[in-house]
Amino acid sequence: MRLDGRRESSNVEDRRGKTATKAAGGIGIGGIVIYLIISFLGGDPSQVMQQMQQQQATEYIDNGKDYSEVDKELVQFTKRILAGTEDVWTKEFKKMGRTYQPATLVIFDDAVQSGCGNATSASGPFYCSADQSVYIDLSFFRNMRKTLGADGDFAYAYVIAHEVGHHVQHLLGILGQARQQQANMSKTESNQVSVRLELQADFFAGLWAYHDNKMFGSLEDGDIEEALNAASKIGDDYLQKQAYGRTMPETFNHGTSAQRMKWLKKGLSTGDFNQSDTFSPSYASL
Repeated sequence: MRLDGRRESSNVEDRRGKTATKAAGGIGIGGIVIYLIISFLGGDPSQVMQQMQQQQATEYIDNGKDYSEVDKELVQFTKRILAGTEDVWTKEFKKMGRTYQPATLVIFDDAVQSGCGNATSASGPFYCSADQSVYIDLSFFRNMRKTLGADGDFAYAYVIAHEVGHHVQHLLGILGQARQQQANMSKTESNQVSVRLELQADFFAGLWAYHDNKMFGSLEDGDIEEALNAASKIGDDYLQKQAYGRTMPETFNHGTSAQRMKWLKKGLSTGDFNQSDTFSPSYASL
């Protein structure tokens, strides 16, 4: 991606090297490697953590680690991508007669206290609607390469833009409506709603890239292939085959590789918000 000279978002909180002295009520996500993979781009984890929104004042103290030069380029990259999402979604919301309120992006290492509860790096990147923040441990990008075989700057940008897509869903009321519906559904039905949310966030990531490229000429040869490769490696069917040697469609909650590639590519090719509806089509046609 061409990002030289681009502005960096100020809506980034770097909590690396800091330890929370108080923890809000909630359960830790934790997890094993398989959970890390399946949780990849998992959206709002409050469904998993039962919307643990009891928030206490949390203070962070320096734990003595110096991160000033660690992943410096990745931090700069993350800030520039986040700024790009802010620029694009500000314009898109203006078209709707709305005002975009940017998300905060929290960079952490190992573990973090979010508005949705405690989380560890094993949860992967996630969005918390309770505090309207995206959380990411930058080591996840290395895990993408090692564990998933998905690499490249645009693949990383896709991760960030997808999580911001969940923030867009929250601001538009889509996320809240979906969670209300899920509360009265069977597990299988609830999973299908989650798939619709994830595929729409994929579309939003593609829509961002389309307009970011129009505004800044950011995409280079091979970038789109990087993102589509990442999408293909995070489909529920692909991950379940890797982990268990078989697929369990009733447990899908992110979408198949083909679905994720389809909706990301649709956003990339059209940049048209009006084509983002993943809730009206039949589930089989997604």
